Amino acid sequence: MQFGRTYEEFQVGAVYKHWPGKTVTEYDDHLFCLLTMNHHPLHMDANYAEKTTDFGKNVVVGNYIYSLLLGMSVPDVSGKAIANLEIESLRHVAPTFHGDTLYGETTVLDKWPSKSKNDRGIVHVETKGYKQDGTLVCVFRRKVMVPTETYIKERGGEQPGRPELKQQEK
Repeated sequence: MQFGRTYEEFQVGAVYKHWPGKTVTEYDDHLFCLLTMNHHPLHMDANYAEKTTDFGKNVVVGNYIYSLLLGMSVPDVSGKAIANLEIESLRHVAPTFHGDTLYGETTVLDKWPSKSKNDRGIVHVETKGYKQDGTLVCVFRRKVMVPTETYIKERGGEQPGRPELKQQEK
């Protein structure tokens, strides 16, 4: 399984369709809200959402949607990243509700070598998230610092920290 890419492996215009999708549960949404101290009743109080909002039900907190899509992109985009440098933009386009299944895809917009170190480069990407019916819900752009093949080789290859299995005595 591929886990991220080196600078050389990114091609401008490439589209990575992240798999699998994730069905968002009420538990996921409430746990994220509690962990981040976002107690807005739109996300936490079904009675409030039903009686006082245009949606008539809880809306999944947007930062969870962003975080989920970011996580989905890791095996395709930032699994080898040295750093996420910038979230350039983040737009929540449509609501997500409990029970919706999210899918993501990332397009490589641009790439360029690092100006300060020749063993890495910057990749500019846009990730889109959409629901099971194809409705776009979230779009964000980011810049990621990724290693070159030279960087990987100089640091011990693809999995430099992975230990070897010890032989068992019989």
